[in-house]
Amino acid sequence: MGFLDRLFGKKQEEKVVMTTLNIGIIIGSTREGRVSPQVAKWVKELADKRGDANYTIIDIADYKLPLLGEPGGDASGAAAWSEAIAKQDGFVFIAQEYNHSITGALKNALDYLREEWNNKAAGIVSYGSVGGARATEHLRGILGELLVADVRVHPALSLFTDFENGTNFKPAAVQADSVNQMLDQVIPWATALKTIR
Repeated sequence: MGFLDRLFGKKQEEKVVMTTLNIGIIIGSTREGRVSPQVAKWVKELADKRGDANYTIIDIADYKLPLLGEPGGDASGAAAWSEAIAKQDGFVFIAQEYNHSITGALKNALDYLREEWNNKAAGIVSYGSVGGARATEHLRGILGELLVADVRVHPALSLFTDFENGTNFKPAAVQADSVNQMLDQVIPWATALKTIR
């Protein structure tokens, strides 16, 4: 034992266990013919190259949620939705602009849960005629109420320049940089918020 070890007592090395984050990429549209699955797949491909989290596409259409408070629907779908969201440490929302806001399906899916959203981080990738900017602004207010910390960088995809004929997703090269900059903010925020859950 060295002099300092004898003087101060030998300190045991602390093992820091890093757990991998789970980030859900949430498809916010359920309509037939939607292009959001193309966007979600592209975001996941970019995210997976980073190696900093487990990225999973979560399609709200798979859960067949009825309108909140209305009869009908499958109770197992609501339970599965709760379980899927609870497992995540953060999110990337694929938000489409419908009439200056988010889709009714996404709003309904958000409203279905409460604690499962709390103290997690999120990024938003939106699209629309003006990049989905108005939908994003509405989504930010909803996320704030659900205690989801949304990051500043916001990839905004244009129906005119990032899609061919409004249906085939062909993003401009600059958009990939924007997604990575967004994830550069989501990952540390998700890591920090995990410590208070």
